[in-house]
Amino acid sequence: MSSMENSKDLLSVLWGGADILRSKMDANEYKNYLLGMVFYKYLSDTFLVKAYDLINDCRPDTMEQAQESYEEIMKTDSAEDLTEDLMETCRYSIKPEHTFTKFVKKVNENTFKREELQAAFNEIEDSDEIFHHMFDDIDLYSNRLGAGDAKQSKTISDLILEINKADLLNAEGDVLGNAYEYLIGQFASETGKKAGEFYTPQGPAQILTRIAVAGQEGIRGLTVYDPCMGSGSLLLNARKFVDEPGYVRFYGQELMPSTYNLARMNMFLHGIAPENQKLHNADTLDADWPTDEETEFDMVVMNPPYSAKWSAAQGFLVDERFSDYGVIAPKSKADYAFLLHGFYHLKQNGTMAIVLPHGVLFRGGAEGAIRQKLLENGSVYAVIGLPANLFYNTSIPTCIIVLKKHREGRDVLFIDASKEFQKGKKQNTMSVENIDHVVELYLRRESVDKEASVISFDDIKKNGYNLNIPRYVDTFEEEVVVDLAEINSELRNTKENINRTQKELLSLMKGMIVADESVQKKLNDFMSIIGGADNEENTSN
Repeated sequence: MSSMENSKDLLSVLWGGADILRSKMDANEYKNYLLGMVFYKYLSDTFLVKAYDLINDCRPDTMEQAQESYEEIMKTDSAEDLTEDLMETCRYSIKPEHTFTKFVKKVNENTFKREELQAAFNEIEDSDEIFHHMFDDIDLYSNRLGAGDAKQSKTISDLILEINKADLLNAEGDVLGNAYEYLIGQFASETGKKAGEFYTPQGPAQILTRIAVAGQEGIRGLTVYDPCMGSGSLLLNARKFVDEPGYVRFYGQELMPSTYNLARMNMFLHGIAPENQKLHNADTLDADWPTDEETEFDMVVMNPPYSAKWSAAQGFLVDERFSDYGVIAPKSKADYAFLLHGFYHLKQNGTMAIVLPHGVLFRGGAEGAIRQKLLENGSVYAVIGLPANLFYNTSIPTCIIVLKKHREGRDVLFIDASKEFQKGKKQNTMSVENIDHVVELYLRRESVDKEASVISFDDIKKNGYNLNIPRYVDTFEEEVVVDLAEINSELRNTKENINRTQKELLSLMKGMIVADESVQKKLNDFMSIIGGADNEENTSN
């Protein structure tokens, strides 16, 4: 089976799992059940395949074969050694009676108990710190699953059987990770405004990533940081555009625990080794992170919550992230607090790309002072205006600000990409061509009529450090001059054609004889109207 077919196969199965839950709760809730159960099957299948390989030095043909082999050896004296080897390799442990394969068998035999699945979740969470609280969002005893124990168990059982149709054993390459990514995008679409916290649509996500990685594709062990990582989708994009994706190291922080868990699952399902992912669940602005080991990164990509409220406490004036700017972002708009946090963690030769609302380009006060300082330092490298209605949590147009440290010159590239989109019913999207064109304009860094302008620092200074894109990229289209003589000629020709047609019609109708007097009267009236119009025309001439 081809990778494409495999992917479609997998998606249809996983979407079938969503159908089981869709009538019981909204997408923002049932995504946790479905994505969590898919993740558990992935961990279980991976574990059994590894166990079979350690026992037999080859891959199993089926999960049932792997299960049987694992059960047999766990009854022998070799059980302890195998458990140690598996813990060292996988960093988690699953008892033979708690595998996904075993639960499928129990469901089919009507002996499945939810408490065993809960015990399996607990077992994995207790195995290693990287799995702590991973399954917190799956409430196996929720009334949303049905009224009473029997219906709730039936819902979980149906979900297990449906997800079991997915062949994760033979999923090629990134098929599983991509299917998971697709589901996250679908849930974002269904949940609408709530989705802004966990998903950046692929159009802007690709632009952010390709801009931030430009010139750094060959770095082995490239580091990428997202302080508002959501489901981790934006972080994972980096692997698509580097020479050695297996060595990329991911750092991310997320405020919402359920979204943080989603990001951790997403990392594993994309095959990211535990040592290459450092994810953290906390408030990015309130407490700086990371503060030990690696604290500066080759790439910083961000899509923070727009104009969010934050404490803006005076103590932040001595916080190293903000102290160089003399002021702090306003309490009602944390946009520049997020920007400065990310910029603080950028390497001297790295690139940062952040999505923010257009207000950050021209608002005054503390924001104006921070913007001025960034421009004076040459930190603002480019400003890109995106189309409206791209994101799930807002319909307003947004912009990408690209920042660099210690570069020559202080000029700024402005790009107006507001027309680079495909119209959608709910959401606008960006095609491959739209994305490529924006990235090409960025890499060319030249003035292009009605699309891009490279503006000197002095000109920006004259404009009061205002970065509003229309000041620098003139997209004005002159109206076409109307030729009145040509229009008069066309009108005359049209009227002549109408008169000719009317005369031909009248001539034909005069030759008609109708037996019914009332119909003949109506016909005569109609002819007089046409004839009258014709006479009026002759009179006017």
